[in-house]
Amino acid sequence: MPECLVFRVPTRHPADVSGVMELVTTGAVAADEIVAIFGKTEGNGCVNDFTRQLAVTALETALAGAMGCRPEAVGARVALVMSGGTEGGLSPHFLVLARRDAPEAEGVSALAIGTAFTAEFRPEAIGRMAQVRATAAAVSEAMAQAGIDDPEDVHFVQVKCPLLTSARIQEAAGRGQGVATHDTYASMGLSRGASALGIALALGEVSGEDLSEAAIGTRRELYSGRAGASAGIELMRNEIIVLGNARGWSGPNAIAHRVMRDGIDFGAIQGVLADLGFSPSGQLAPGESERVVALLAKAEPSHDGLIRGRRHIMNDDSDINATRHARALVGGVAAAAIGRTDLFVSGGAEHQGPDGGGPVAIIARVRD
Repeated sequence: MPECLVFRVPTRHPADVSGVMELVTTGAVAADEIVAIFGKTEGNGCVNDFTRQLAVTALETALAGAMGCRPEAVGARVALVMSGGTEGGLSPHFLVLARRDAPEAEGVSALAIGTAFTAEFRPEAIGRMAQVRATAAAVSEAMAQAGIDDPEDVHFVQVKCPLLTSARIQEAAGRGQGVATHDTYASMGLSRGASALGIALALGEVSGEDLSEAAIGTRRELYSGRAGASAGIELMRNEIIVLGNARGWSGPNAIAHRVMRDGIDFGAIQGVLADLGFSPSGQLAPGESERVVALLAKAEPSHDGLIRGRRHIMNDDSDINATRHARALVGGVAAAAIGRTDLFVSGGAEHQGPDGGGPVAIIARVRD
């Protein structure tokens, strides 16, 4: 019977993998058991955020020695999902997810994990239906690996997806191919959106009849309530991690999710905590806070410039990108609920929850 282990370790800078390697050297986890690592790095979260690539390179180099392989082979075995941007009070950290054999626990449903990778995309496929379909297929593959048959048992699907750069656009043009956009920043949103719609398709949240390339990034009523997509320059494929609860798994952890209707939906976070057996009344007490292993959330400013009828300026600030404002806002609301700041809050929620809102999932220790 498998068990999904989750470790949260702080980082001093994007290349600080000492906490991850301490888990390995102390025997808390074997390198070969690690299947995914999420990271929050303190870059700008935009096209030129190389803190993500720096963290991936450092992790691949460090884990290669422990795994007995070359650094480039680590990425074929471990999904490395780096999300740039720790605005406000968010704390840079890694979440290490591992799978190991454990004693059977009859009748228990516990945290389950499955991973899958698409083939590498050519630039002209990014933000288009080819990415939607490939993501949907990979989500189904990851669900099967996790032993999850019912999509309702899936509570969060994290995807790391690529973006377009000028060089990638030119490479496609050299082959006579056009791309979804020549705006490299906009390509991040299209890639995230296509990936999220692929998740929604796989989980039955949208119908394939409603999907088209014209719908990506425009039909905001089409979304997944369990998708988290983060775009980066460091890869050309989609890396998918499915998290849910399944029988046949053991361990103390479980996951639950809800959908925040806007960036200040404190109640949605408290609802997830209640689903996991907490009795939230304001901020969690320190002892209860430590039972929360991870919080995963998406943040996006509403397109109408309003939060519950009142004006915000996130979309109008020419100095600071709107997604950076949104991460800080949602990060503050989530930290107020949990009582900690090492939370995985990612910006850019195209087709990930309703306009101005987004999914929030919590992994917590629910049994000894």
